[in-house]
Amino acid sequence: MIRSEARFVARWDVGQVDGVVVAVDVLRAFTTAAYAFDAGATAIWLADGVEEAIALGEEIPGALVMGEERGRRPAGFHLSNSPVAVAEADVAGRQLVQRTSAGTRGVLAATRADRVFAASLVCASATATAVSRLGEAAPTYLVTGRFSDAPDAGLDDLLTAQLIERARLGLELEADATAKAVADSPEAARTLAVGEGHADPRDVSYATAVDLFGFAMEVERVGSRRRLVRRDQQP
Repeated sequence: MIRSEARFVARWDVGQVDGVVVAVDVLRAFTTAAYAFDAGATAIWLADGVEEAIALGEEIPGALVMGEERGRRPAGFHLSNSPVAVAEADVAGRQLVQRTSAGTRGVLAATRADRVFAASLVCASATATAVSRLGEAAPTYLVTGRFSDAPDAGLDDLLTAQLIERARLGLELEADATAKAVADSPEAARTLAVGEGHADPRDVSYATAVDLFGFAMEVERVGSRRRLVRRDQQP
């Protein structure tokens, strides 16, 4: 059991949270975002709704829209919410717009937070380092996969948040056990069940590659919008 001052909250509670928020979506929003940055995307704009995402994508020259609604790629989106699909797409030098049912909506709900990071297993320790370097109080972890009609959901995100907190505290990561638990979770089964064109059979293995990347992802405010950017960790 982790002994820390960090809190783990659902989306319906995060609007009252200030300080540092780490929004976790491992299956698959912020895993997909991390692979997009690794493939050379320059920024990821976050949207709440499907129509909003399409409209924003049309405003940004050369932008690609990615994400899902109930796990499936909506009509008008260029890419699904699949880390495999994004890793194999031509996104280098391009801006993306992302909309998902849990991850992006969770970030947008954190209206009072001073700093917001988006996180998953592939950038877990880098996120912990970025948060630690702020020198502030323990963060609040947003378990984006919890829904008001399914408050027991989001085990994958909770396990990921707990690993990040262990990294922040300098404890053993328990990376292999966490990766296996996420891969065996009900959320992983639901992800793979959405079907071809919406999920790739390799998405879960891509999502459970702990600390594959050495960068964190932070949310910037740009007027009324939110933009996700890559924060490389310096020695």
